[in-house]
Amino acid sequence: MPRAAGSTARRRIAERPAPRLWVATPEDAEAVSGLLAAFRDWWGYASPADDSIRASVDRLIADPATEFLLGAVDDGPRADGVVQLRYRHSVWTCSDDAWLEDLFVRESARGTGLGRALTEFAFACARRRGCARIQLDVNAGNAPAKALYESLGFSAWSESLGADTLFMTRNLQDVRAAAHS
Repeated sequence: MPRAAGSTARRRIAERPAPRLWVATPEDAEAVSGLLAAFRDWWGYASPADDSIRASVDRLIADPATEFLLGAVDDGPRADGVVQLRYRHSVWTCSDDAWLEDLFVRESARGTGLGRALTEFAFACARRRGCARIQLDVNAGNAPAKALYESLGFSAWSESLGADTLFMTRNLQDVRAAAHS
């Protein structure tokens, strides 16, 4: 019986050196901004503009309820991936929750295990802050991301309700226009 492609990929990843992971500081704002702009471009969006992304990163990197996590597949100075992790208190868990708002890995670093490593690092950061759970949303059409998250234990299933939990959005203003203001 032929070996599954996934097991070959996992073995190749296991043979690589562990990625370098760190919590971004204000000195890393340019790297964070660049990765988020690349994520915007990957989605095919024209906005927000680079300077708007940078202003948001500068604001959020100073916010104690936000962490940007960076990762690199080698010892070089360039970050290859980013996670935006947000924290908020929950009435239902009587502790903080973590929200994994963004995960992006450069095309050149995909398939190296960096996305998995960054997500596991997010788990560690959330646990360190006493979070009871970590949540995220993923586009159902983004099969590789959905598969990664499911392999790490994320699920839409709510045992207490006996159904999937949905993340829903209602825009209160034109979000693309707001990104330019």
